[in-house]
Amino acid sequence: MSLFKLPKREKIDKSLHWTTFYSEKFLLAIIGILTLFAAGMDIVGMALRFKVELADLFLLFIYAEIIGMVGAFYISNRIPVTLPIIIAMTALCRLIVLHSKDADPLVLVAEAGAIVLLAGAAYVMSMKDKLSLMKKAEREADDKKLKIKPGFHAPGEKENEEKGVREGFFKS
Repeated sequence: MSLFKLPKREKIDKSLHWTTFYSEKFLLAIIGILTLFAAGMDIVGMALRFKVELADLFLLFIYAEIIGMVGAFYISNRIPVTLPIIIAMTALCRLIVLHSKDADPLVLVAEAGAIVLLAGAAYVMSMKDKLSLMKKAEREADDKKLKIKPGFHAPGEKENEEKGVREGFFKS
């Protein structure tokens, strides 16, 4: 028998959750501020050169998407998976514009193929989100029809679910 009783892991996790919450918010605020700073530097550079190129506009668009992603996180506390995919697509478009004159045609085809692949991934992820929201709405409608409160489990359902997790089986 141990002389000292250690707190349960759940209690520790709950007591340390604030560190994750605030550090995430803090780092995203820094990302937002630095993104604005970088965009400002690029805008000043374009003004001093008296020249705006397509690659510059793509870069400003990337900055705007990063700021949008930070804003989306502050509103919903989650980052939609499609936003980083769209940022990657925009960055690849910028690379194509910057290097199209000097690049090997095979490299350009590979970059364009990567954009198509990312576009397909963004489409699949957006459809997954849409289907998940539709299923959630259907479940809520069914629950209202049956007057079931959220979190209700049929007899034996919760035990079976816990047993499945213990045995390594996960519900989809």
